[in-house]
Amino acid sequence: MSRDRDMDARERRLEPAAADESADQKEEKSSPVREAVSWCLTFVIAIAVALILKNFVIINATVPTGSMENTIEPGDDLFGLRLAYAFSEPQRGDIIIFKFPDDESEKYVKRIIGLPGETVTITDGRIYIDDEQEPLEEDYLKEEWTRATGPFSFEVPQDSYLVLGDNRNDSYDARYWENTYVSKDAIVGKAYMVYYPFDRFGSLYR
Repeated sequence: MSRDRDMDARERRLEPAAADESADQKEEKSSPVREAVSWCLTFVIAIAVALILKNFVIINATVPTGSMENTIEPGDDLFGLRLAYAFSEPQRGDIIIFKFPDDESEKYVKRIIGLPGETVTITDGRIYIDDEQEPLEEDYLKEEWTRATGPFSFEVPQDSYLVLGDNRNDSYDARYWENTYVSKDAIVGKAYMVYYPFDRFGSLYR
């Protein structure tokens, strides 16, 4: 009887240890599964955030021509914000990314010159807004403006903008388009900076 009691006592002492060992094995088996699930969840969240930023917040654009020199060089990659005008109106001098009025499948990058309701007159390569006697100051132009210098007169509709390139001698812009103006609905975002090539990294606004 004494031997039986001793064996029962040893078995009872072993039972918790066996239970602990079993729990540890389960923990070891479930740990890689939890890690895989956690990694997949992180990956899905990262993709979702990237898609939200790309489609609703950030816009990238590449300018293939010299129409915005020297502000933007051919091949520059631009960073812009889609929400720039969600709570404010576009301003004169803003560089915008927009759907080309003559073919909305294409996106263009130009500078806003005329605002809604304004009369913009171009004479001898000088721009006059409404009844202003002094021409618009444009220190961003690439060079002396000698081609298609006017006379032009633009009556900018409400909710629309007149845009021109900074390289006026080599820019296909409102002076030539069939549909002259860019509606606010066609503005995709405001361009803020060049991010590539790295030696040109920086703001588009002086």
